[in-house]
Amino acid sequence: MLKFSFLAVLLLPLFVIAQAPKVSFGIIQHFQNFESKFVVPRNVDVWLPSGYDKKNKYAVLYMNDGEEMFDTSTTSVKKGWGIDETITTLLNDDKIKKCIVVAIWSKGGLRHGEYFPQKPFENFSTIQKDSMYQVKFSIKPMLEIKVKSDEYLKFLVKELKPFIDKNYSTLKDIKNTFIGGASMGGLISWYAVCEYPNVFGGAACVSTHWPGLMPNKNNLISNAFNEYLQTNVPSAKNHKFYFDYGTIQADWFYKPLQTKVDLLFEKKGYAVENYLSKEFKGDDHSNKSWRKRVDIPLLFLLKK
Repeated sequence: MLKFSFLAVLLLPLFVIAQAPKVSFGIIQHFQNFESKFVVPRNVDVWLPSGYDKKNKYAVLYMNDGEEMFDTSTTSVKKGWGIDETITTLLNDDKIKKCIVVAIWSKGGLRHGEYFPQKPFENFSTIQKDSMYQVKFSIKPMLEIKVKSDEYLKFLVKELKPFIDKNYSTLKDIKNTFIGGASMGGLISWYAVCEYPNVFGGAACVSTHWPGLMPNKNNLISNAFNEYLQTNVPSAKNHKFYFDYGTIQADWFYKPLQTKVDLLFEKKGYAVENYLSKEFKGDDHSNKSWRKRVDIPLLFLLKK
C-alpha cells in the first residue's frame, strides 16, 4: 500500500490531486506547474502501478507529451495512450520490470522549440536558422520560441530526476532509466540519451519526426541529425534504442529517413538485442496508432 507523507505534501505545494488524469490501473500523483530555473513551469504526472510499495525498487520511464499518456481529459485529441493499461498487462504477465512512469506535459507553442535537438540546430548558418523560424504550420510558426532543448534536458536531468529519485523508490542507474515520446517527442528522446548517456539507458522513439519541421526534398534537417548522431551515439554495450513509423499522414515521409538512421546505428555496433526499428503499415500519426503498439517499445526497454 502506498504511504505518502502529509508533511511532504505541505512542503511540496506542486502536488494537486484534483487535476490528475484518470487511469484504469494504479494511481496518479499530479504536480501542477512544477517549478524550474531552466524552463517555464509545467505539469508532471507520476504514475504508480497497483501495489506500489517502497520496499521494492522501480525502473523509471520518462515520457514527453505527458498530457497524452493516460485519459482524454488532459488533451485535445480524442484518445490518450492508455499507457497505464498496457504496462499493467505486461506486469501481470511478468514480462517487464516493475516501473513507474513520469509524464511531463508539453507547453503548447513552446513544444517544438523545447523538443528540437539543439546542437544540430546550432550548426546551421544564421540565414538557415532564420528561415527555419519562418516555417509555419497553418498560420503559426512551428518554432514559436528559440530552440532550447538543451535547457529542457537540464530540467529533466538536474531538477526532475533528482526529485523523482528522492521522493519515490527508484532504481537510479542507466539500466533502469528510460525516456520516450512520439513525433517531436521522439526527437527529444534520442537526443536525451545522446546528450546524457550516463543518465538514460534507452529511448522509445515513436513516429520520430525526422524532418524536424515541415517535410522537404532536401532533407537538410534530417541530414544534420544524422551528422550529430555520427559522433554522439553512445556505446551499444549499455544503451537501447527503439524507433518506429507508420505509413499514413506525416509518417509517410519517415521510412527513407529512418532507414538511414538504422544503417548508422548498425555501423555503430547496435544489433537486435539493443536496437529495434519497425514499420507499421496502415498506421497514421496519431495517439490511436501509438496506443495500439506501445506495448512493443515498453517490452523492448523494460524486458526482464
